[in-house]
Amino acid sequence: MPKPSQPSLPPLPAGARLTPARRAVLAHLRAAPTALSHPELLTALPQLDKVTLYRTLDWLVAQGLVHRLVGEDRVGRFHAASAGSAADAHFLCLRCGRTVCLAGPVSMPELPSGFTAEQVKLVVQGCCPDCR
Repeated sequence: MPKPSQPSLPPLPAGARLTPARRAVLAHLRAAPTALSHPELLTALPQLDKVTLYRTLDWLVAQGLVHRLVGEDRVGRFHAASAGSAADAHFLCLRCGRTVCLAGPVSMPELPSGFTAEQVKLVVQGCCPDCR
């Protein structure tokens, strides 16, 4: 049975390239149903060391391919960005820290004159079904 196709990647800046480590992390994040922490990614991708994973995540975030969300527990969690979207919406469980990407558009609030937005982040906080 053929695999479902992944959304295409946005164009990368000149000189930027997806190394095998970057490709592996991005593929894993695209397949994950929830945002993942650094330790969860290290466990899932044992071929990467800590430093390589940190650098890879930083690069993917800088390229707009991955979003980073820091929860109330101060743990950074990562998920693959939706192609062509500057908006980012999540549900964050305040008890267990589970972070789930939310589907649907995020509306832009009205900005004062002269302001320009580059990214919108929305975090809905509450309890997941497992913690209720």
